[in-house]
Amino acid sequence: MSDWTQELPEAAQDYIAGRRLDEVECLVSDLAGVAKGKAMPASKFGKQKYFHLPNSIFAQTITGEYADMPDESEFTEPDMVLVPDFKTATAVPWSVDITLQVIHDVNDQVGNPVPLAPRNVLKRMVQLYADQGWKPIIAPEMEFYIVARNIDPNQPVIPPIGRSGRRVMANQAYSMSAVDEYGRVVDDIYDFAEAQGFEIDGIVQEGGAGQVELNLSHGAPVDLADEVFYFKRLIREAALRHDCFATFMAKPIEGEPGSAMHIHQSVVDITNDTNLFSNAKGEETEEFMHFIAGMQSYLPAVVALMAPYVNSYRRYVPDFAAPINLEWGRDNRTTGLRVPISEPEARRLENRLPGMDCNPYLGIVATLVCGYLGLMEKKQPRPQAKGNAYINADELPTNLGDALDLFSECVPVREALGAEFCDIYEAVKRNEYKEFLQVISPWEREHLLLNV
Repeated sequence: MSDWTQELPEAAQDYIAGRRLDEVECLVSDLAGVAKGKAMPASKFGKQKYFHLPNSIFAQTITGEYADMPDESEFTEPDMVLVPDFKTATAVPWSVDITLQVIHDVNDQVGNPVPLAPRNVLKRMVQLYADQGWKPIIAPEMEFYIVARNIDPNQPVIPPIGRSGRRVMANQAYSMSAVDEYGRVVDDIYDFAEAQGFEIDGIVQEGGAGQVELNLSHGAPVDLADEVFYFKRLIREAALRHDCFATFMAKPIEGEPGSAMHIHQSVVDITNDTNLFSNAKGEETEEFMHFIAGMQSYLPAVVALMAPYVNSYRRYVPDFAAPINLEWGRDNRTTGLRVPISEPEARRLENRLPGMDCNPYLGIVATLVCGYLGLMEKKQPRPQAKGNAYINADELPTNLGDALDLFSECVPVREALGAEFCDIYEAVKRNEYKEFLQVISPWEREHLLLNV
């Protein structure tokens, strides 16, 4: 066992204990949250401190095209330096060979963090909190669908065949028997997570046909974003083992609810490790109200990060259990901003707007930047919503183009996240939006071809 393996987390060391490590996958997240990087023999990985990738990986669209650099400079693709973050090392339990995967820090050639890298953008945001003596804590909820294999994009996505031999049905939220229909996939998710050292807080059936929610324990934003990044991969692999797909599309099946990544968030005072949202008497603080006000003020400007594709906005429709408003309320799931029931030390705000299709680093940074700006500006939120808030649905952008306009115009968000990142993100997303607008849909052919 070479020296570098001594730096690995306990779960990774346990996984390779007594076995020959064959391969290491060196990973970074691109703007879409897709794992990019290199795989190499473990013997070679142990001999080098870093490797290179071109910065163009952050200009690539989800279709594989490349956006123009925002500053109109020539696209020379200089190398970035990728350095392993050994605390992220974890098993690849679905691999035939004994393999580890490691997320890497992305620096320029003089050692500065590359501002285009989503993980670095989140680290920048966490540092802004730290500069004020604060530490954000988050807990994500992951919703996704297990669906039948779909190898023809022209065909609609359908639910899988369950253990009973019938197609999985909808409208069975929290049903244990519904989860049992694809229990073998869930079993593999648990097994993979255990091998990787991840803690799952719970798995439940959601309202859609084959829709599952997986909850993670609370923790530091970068650590949880790393876990979601890894979880997306392991869930897909678990589904493939049983001849089906797992999808994190915001709205994969027509007529079914969309999939969200709800984010619970609180802020801790670094000096005394207490929740900034509760005072000594256990009551809500002014800081909690400021945090909510920041969410209401700035969430429209970051929707492009939480809903990054044209499909994302199919989730933002009335009557499908997706809050599409900026209202806040206590224990009210019709509000976009929900205050769950909790003890004072666990007081938190749940942002129910992000879609599961977002890059986890950017979805988390989107919600944190809003709360940060609220704490800095010390504004008050609107009165809480005490009834059905689903009807208040006119404050958020309803398509990617409008969302990008708000994102590009919001100076406080651009300053917090970094103009260079904001520019390349907007360029990539506008390129994707342009590509989509060139596709003629079945709806257009059915209703317009002979009628207009």
